Amino acid sequence: MTQPAEVPSGLRRRIDGTLACWWGEGHDDYEAYHDTEWGLPVTDDARLYEKMCLEGFQSGLSWLTILRKRENFRAAFCGFDIEAVAGFGDADVERLMGDAGIVRHRGKIEATINNARAALETIEAHGSLSAFFWSFEPVPDDRPAVIDHAALASMATTPESSALSKALRKLGWRFVGPTTCYALMQASGIVNDHIEGCHRRPVIETARAAQARETHRGRSGSPSV
Repeated sequence: MTQPAEVPSGLRRRIDGTLACWWGEGHDDYEAYHDTEWGLPVTDDARLYEKMCLEGFQSGLSWLTILRKRENFRAAFCGFDIEAVAGFGDADVERLMGDAGIVRHRGKIEATINNARAALETIEAHGSLSAFFWSFEPVPDDRPAVIDHAALASMATTPESSALSKALRKLGWRFVGPTTCYALMQASGIVNDHIEGCHRRPVIETARAAQARETHRGRSGSPSV
């Protein structure tokens, strides 16, 4: 009988034979997030603001905790409408501190409100959050030749995520350290950190290429060929 091929470190083989990143296994929530969302290019400002805020809330906690509370966060923060959250005041902070459906951490709640105001200033200065965040996309030559488990373990932060963190802090953002910024870059497709061999990696590469073409077309004013 032919023995199944050894699964590379960092991958898991599902019952149907599909290979997937190790972290997307074990919980239905993680598997769905891994298979349908993580790494897809995000260019909508409200969604980028949401992802940055949720990555900040995740600090010190598991992402599964945040993922399972995400709809509660969206309800509590007006769907992460940037202008709406920028208008929150002290009464909203107290309301949110009493909301058991979210993470009741005063510093993170206040940072989310502060960051909405900082996001508006970032948009005014740079045109959009998308343009600003994506300007920190690393060039291919600065990335590992192979994205495997060892490569990911060495990239909790990167020069680009550190630069993004520094730039955001200068613009008044809070809870945006280099690790949080790199998690944002992974989640929003600014980098593709699905491990080589994961069934999602080529999907994300195709989506990133399409986004690059769309960005080029938008800048040039004419369709790319």
